[in-house]
Amino acid sequence: MSRTLCLISLLLLAAFTLLLALAIGSASFSLGETWAGLNGSGDPLVRELIYELRLPRALTAFGTGAALAIAGVMLQVLLRNPLADPYILGTSGGAAAAALWAMSLGASGIVLNSAAFAGALGSTLMVFVLARSGGSWTPGRLLLTGVVTAAGWGALVTLMLALAPDTNLRGMLFWLMGDFSFVTNPWPILILAGLAIIAGLGLARSLNVLATGQDQAALLGVNVGPLRVSLYLLSSLLTAVAVTTAGTVGFVGLVIPHLVRLLTGSDHRIVIPCAALAGGTLLVAADLVARTIVAPQQLPVGAITAAIGVPLFLVLLKKSQGNAN
Repeated sequence: MSRTLCLISLLLLAAFTLLLALAIGSASFSLGETWAGLNGSGDPLVRELIYELRLPRALTAFGTGAALAIAGVMLQVLLRNPLADPYILGTSGGAAAAALWAMSLGASGIVLNSAAFAGALGSTLMVFVLARSGGSWTPGRLLLTGVVTAAGWGALVTLMLALAPDTNLRGMLFWLMGDFSFVTNPWPILILAGLAIIAGLGLARSLNVLATGQDQAALLGVNVGPLRVSLYLLSSLLTAVAVTTAGTVGFVGLVIPHLVRLLTGSDHRIVIPCAALAGGTLLVAADLVARTIVAPQQLPVGAITAAIGVPLFLVLLKKSQGNAN
């Protein structure tokens, strides 16, 4: 598929998926009614439902998916490992542990989000410091430190859940598995994802060279050290904000970069915007399924992305192995 065609197709798919997310719910509308409500010429009740409830949720899901996909692209280049994803370095574990601690104290709203954000960035900083101790860090050292740190956070989260009172347990579990039920302001994650796309496009040529190897990149004039630190910090910030926005939503940052590279090649000037569109579209679709498949009950978004991501990743893995042979 040509790069231009892929980008246009993903734009159209994203727009159509967002429109479906606005039309379908406890009260469903036709696409015409939805469009009329969206542009202000339709039924006032439809317009209020769209602008007050569905549009903020859909845009938040799109921004979160885009942020996770961009973070996945950057981490896979940084670590030179196709299995790297935004949660592998312990970022989500730190956020989860801090958020659960805040929940156990009765915190909610901005206090809960602030705790999760602090936990995510604190865990990121800890991994970075530990990986550098005793010398400069390498992708393998960073990956191993992140995996061990993530395992430690996982053990702490399990202990906190085991000790949590029954009245708080369901809310804690639902948050851990991803939830857009209480989002009201999509702009922080959308703006961050947009800035990340711009930054990624500015670094795209360097990313293309870095993907061939650090030594090769250094020989070709890329300042590898600052570039690696920039990628690490940017991907961690994207992951931290995504986790504080929606909880832990897996597989988006792992599967989407694979899928996009399979469709477009490895030029990051096209991989980054296509990954953002594909990641956002996937999470909007997953959230739509989560809130409608067993309505009026809602399922955790993370469970839906896992159900989609596991078989999709296995198919992509088999296809990439076939191409390698």
